[in-house]
Amino acid sequence: MKEKLKIAAWALFAVAVITVLLLAGKNQDETIVQDPNISISVVDENAFLTESELLVRLKRLNLFYPNQLMKNLNTKAIEENIRKMHEVEEVNVYKQLGGNWGIKLKVRQPYARVFNQFGESFYVDSKGATMDPTPNFTARILVFTGNIKDKSDTLLVSDIEANPKLKNERSLDEIFHIAKVIHENPFLSAQISQVHRDRWGDFILIPRVGAQRIVLGPAPSEHEITEKLKKLVVFYTNGLPYVGWNKYKTINLKYHNQVVCTYLRDTL
Repeated sequence: MKEKLKIAAWALFAVAVITVLLLAGKNQDETIVQDPNISISVVDENAFLTESELLVRLKRLNLFYPNQLMKNLNTKAIEENIRKMHEVEEVNVYKQLGGNWGIKLKVRQPYARVFNQFGESFYVDSKGATMDPTPNFTARILVFTGNIKDKSDTLLVSDIEANPKLKNERSLDEIFHIAKVIHENPFLSAQISQVHRDRWGDFILIPRVGAQRIVLGPAPSEHEITEKLKKLVVFYTNGLPYVGWNKYKTINLKYHNQVVCTYLRDTL
């Protein structure tokens, strides 16, 4: 008898809890949606997407609007639309108890900004993907110019490297590897501001200090780029401080185990 009473008591308790939750859920569905709790993860200072800009876009898409009821807040649609934004790498949109909701996202990290030969501009991120520029923010990163046919599209660097035809037609893979090596070396990142690709396919590094141009040459692999730039670091630290930053016209890194320089005429 006592056992039956216990079971009945627990059953009544369960019914009561479910009833309370249903009523709370119904009340929550009828509440007015407030601004979400937004968390944006940024690797460095290049925050392409701000909280205010994100809310403006959601309102423009009519996914978040004044006097909206919580039951009409479609978190799945919001998440799908945010994921389509070029600046976003990861996103999670969720509802919380009490009528609150939140957005947690991670923005993509740009490694380089490219200005192609058609007058178009785009970024290359840390995963080797292209992304369109935003009018609200300009990243202070390495700039690539010159004989570049690549455009902003859905291709990844890995897609290009896996396809010999694309590898012959595109230079995005070379751009990415140069940008990656320079980005990951604080010394080089502080020294090099621009990379120009000439008509023969050679990459020319343009330093922040000094009048010289640094001929890197072609960039078929990250390993080859790393080895060439190691020579530049040694030359920069052990040579240029003693002879002067404006003594040379060109510093050529194309040759194996050599750094070949040409003088400016007025220094002879």
